[in-house]
Amino acid sequence: MPEDTGARPLVLLPTYNERENLEGILDAIFAAQPNFHVLVIDDASPDGTGDLADRRAEADERVAVLHRSGKQGLGKAYVAGFEWGLAHARGYTHLFEMDADFSHDPRYLAALLRACTEGGADLSIGSRYVPGGGTRGWPWHRQLLSRGGGLYARTLLGLELRDPTAGFICFARHVLETLDLHALATRGYGFQIELKYRAVRAGMRVLEVPIVFVERERGQSKMDGKIAAEALVKVLELRLRG
Repeated sequence: MPEDTGARPLVLLPTYNERENLEGILDAIFAAQPNFHVLVIDDASPDGTGDLADRRAEADERVAVLHRSGKQGLGKAYVAGFEWGLAHARGYTHLFEMDADFSHDPRYLAALLRACTEGGADLSIGSRYVPGGGTRGWPWHRQLLSRGGGLYARTLLGLELRDPTAGFICFARHVLETLDLHALATRGYGFQIELKYRAVRAGMRVLEVPIVFVERERGQSKMDGKIAAEALVKVLELRLRG
């Protein structure tokens, strides 16, 4: 548990139209890790996700909500969450990226934290493509997009990570304090590649922890062709900049 290591973890949970999933994922996080805190980062969801998050925060001191004025991209949501967490008086020691749609199972939170507190990692990644990891419920084209995108990023950027596009991550606080978060240029899912690339370039040690990624059952995926294209272009730009 976090008290044993002195860790004070914060889970960042970006949301846009996740009303169907929000209460369930919060319950699942606290069932797995009662002492974790959660920051819901809502981009003015039209379906009322932000209002639901506010009601939950009023009833549970472990939950906080950061409201943003509109849908501005996953990368900007996480940067806002990182800054909120780093500035908080509680002194969070580890900050997590995690999806709100149950694609990321909260039971893996403990393993990701242990990889940092006991395994010597500066950041740990919930990886689909190391032994023991995998996906469930994905159609073939999602498999192709994910594996192809990972291979593209590894090849162009020289990354040794098996899952550079992964979005289930634990960061030790000093990683986020070291990186220039405002230098991150990618707004969509390419943000995950860029952030890992910059961390590796800064000399951070990364460990990959096997997880099984599950396709969402409720709500709509935010991935689309425009987001995928942005990731391809930004990876190339990172490579050209060296």
